[in-house]
Amino acid sequence: MPHRTSAAPAAPIPLWPNAVPGEKGGIGEEKDTSGPKSGTVQGKSVIRLGNVSKPTLTVYRPAKDKDTGASVIICPGGGYNILAYDLEGSEICDWLNSIGVTGVLLKYRVPKRPGLEKHTAALQDAQRAVGLVRTRATEWGLDPKRIGILGFSAGGHLAAAACNNFDKRSYEPVDAADQVSCRPDFAVLIYPAYLTVKEQGDKVSPELPITPNTPPTFLAMTQDDGVRVESALFYYLALKTAKVPSEIHLYPTGGHGYGLRPSQHAVTTWPKRAEEWMQVRGLLTPVK
Repeated sequence: MPHRTSAAPAAPIPLWPNAVPGEKGGIGEEKDTSGPKSGTVQGKSVIRLGNVSKPTLTVYRPAKDKDTGASVIICPGGGYNILAYDLEGSEICDWLNSIGVTGVLLKYRVPKRPGLEKHTAALQDAQRAVGLVRTRATEWGLDPKRIGILGFSAGGHLAAAACNNFDKRSYEPVDAADQVSCRPDFAVLIYPAYLTVKEQGDKVSPELPITPNTPPTFLAMTQDDGVRVESALFYYLALKTAKVPSEIHLYPTGGHGYGLRPSQHAVTTWPKRAEEWMQVRGLLTPVK
């Protein structure tokens, strides 16, 4: 775990001011669904948060002397069933703070809602999150032109969906936060899932309509990932075809679901590679 270089996070902020779009209740109590037989990652347990019906943002600020003004919205993974809330959430915020970036942890709705696409409710939450951070950027001392999105596994798919669906909100606008752009300025996708359709020769999934306006993207994945490395590869090739500046790192081993907990596998050095990518793109240079 990175050394803590930030204050404790602020209290969670409700994502929606009033009713959450399409929510009818009956999901059950939000809780950690991990049990005695739940696996660990690098010897540590994982919070598997389930039954999320009240989405929130939790802002983790870096130390003032390190603050670059950049921010990243984090989408934990969990197959659109649960959220790996610490492994792919709060621990990522700590790392971002260590490089001077504000981490904004998105607790989006899971599990997928009956009768809807797996990502429908989550994409509403992600679009809303980008707009909300951009609207409050001045208040929070953030650069509204350096708001990124980072996702793992299903959260990687959600981040990619937010990067390719920003011209129109997927819900009825409710306030000023829905009047500004919900396009992320850059994306980091770590072992992303659902990016391609295997049965169609790994064609990019239809809900990810890549264009030259898709934000610059960093990807990392392993050859032995059960999600299939082709998911990241073919998505990267589609980005290249659209002339979207992108970088991909592929590693032979490491599987899936490691977050940034260090292991003997080289893939767990991805945070250093992502930091270098952000540095080169000018995302870590404080605005004078």
